[in-house]
Amino acid sequence: MTAPFASFEWTIAWRYLRARRAEGGVSVMTWISLVGITLAVFALIATMAVRAGFRAEFVDTILGANAHVTVYNSTYDSETGVSSRLIADYENMAARLAGLPEVTRAAPLVRGQVMATANGVNAGVEIFGLSQADLMTIPRIAAPEEAWGDIARFREGIAIGSGIARELRVGIGDRIKLISPDGVKTPFGTSPRVNAYEIVYVFTAGRYDIDRTRAYLPFTEAQSYFNREGAADEIEVMVAAPEDVDALAPALLEAAGDNALLWTWRDASGSFLRALDIEDNVMFIILSILVLIAAMNIVSGLIMLVKNKGRDIGILRTMGLSEGSVLRIFFICGAAVGVLGTVAGVVLGCLFVVYIDPIFSAVNYISGGGVWDPSIRGIYELPARLQARDVIAAVGLSLGLSFIVTIFPARRAARLNPVEALRYE
Repeated sequence: MTAPFASFEWTIAWRYLRARRAEGGVSVMTWISLVGITLAVFALIATMAVRAGFRAEFVDTILGANAHVTVYNSTYDSETGVSSRLIADYENMAARLAGLPEVTRAAPLVRGQVMATANGVNAGVEIFGLSQADLMTIPRIAAPEEAWGDIARFREGIAIGSGIARELRVGIGDRIKLISPDGVKTPFGTSPRVNAYEIVYVFTAGRYDIDRTRAYLPFTEAQSYFNREGAADEIEVMVAAPEDVDALAPALLEAAGDNALLWTWRDASGSFLRALDIEDNVMFIILSILVLIAAMNIVSGLIMLVKNKGRDIGILRTMGLSEGSVLRIFFICGAAVGVLGTVAGVVLGCLFVVYIDPIFSAVNYISGGGVWDPSIRGIYELPARLQARDVIAAVGLSLGLSFIVTIFPARRAARLNPVEALRYE
């Protein structure tokens, strides 16, 4: 009994693949299927890498510049009978939260929206009031992609995003005015509060919406500016495992107190992340269909090969070759196309991901610039992350489809009647 995939089966299959078309060898359709599988696998790997990179960059900018969990109070009536959500005992609450083993930082925060003005230009700005020590623990602010000035002078002025600096046309040492409608209360009503601050630090966090709208003031100065003396708006909490933040919610609520509420980074961006996951799955399915279409071309090419090699099949069968051997010979021919196309696609896809920056720069240059608008996409460049699971999924899908579709024409070749094949020879 012949062993499966014996050496002579490989030899015959290799001869068929090398034969010229005039000799009944591989048809143009087979070459088309080879190119098709290569491009489909390349597109699948490149797309999944870009999607993985985009999600990782988006999550990194969220976790690197924002609180993992925000703790705030529900509405209550203060001693004066006014409804409030301020945290009066913020130091003790922050200490209790920081005492949890999963928490790496708990910082009181004063937060408000103002209008910033300089050089006759106005811009809406969101102010975050933090202490110097707490500001230094925010990765995308203390160690951003780009920074100007000295963060050590934070107590002496204001730190702003590069988008604000660009819009207001200001730099280090310049002064900007902050205008808040909720200012000094007088017998005639509330008058706007206008304060001027020196710009001591400019940062680029890596997300356009943060760089364009965010500024930091020292905590005590923000308390005074927003009439929050002796209170904070919320507590920013950083945890060691942000991905598991939902599991930490009960412990955080217990430490914060009965009146506390939580808002996690998943609550803020969960819908967007879910949309990314759905898009990933849809893109994989769509590109899988492209791989299937390319693999189906193998069937056409292999059917043509079987037709051209009908005489050879008849001779081999009369010499004693079994149906299984014939099936395996043509299976090797078809599978070889799938394997070669998959390997070529993986190489092209990996090279594209590795050199995506110069490729994208070239595309941007050829098109005259403006291909990537950070104000729309939120980040400044096209990210890509090559993950082993994505490559393995692409390889498994391509090889699996190629092997499956090859079986049908290979079975047709194996069942070819040698008498019919040699009748007119």
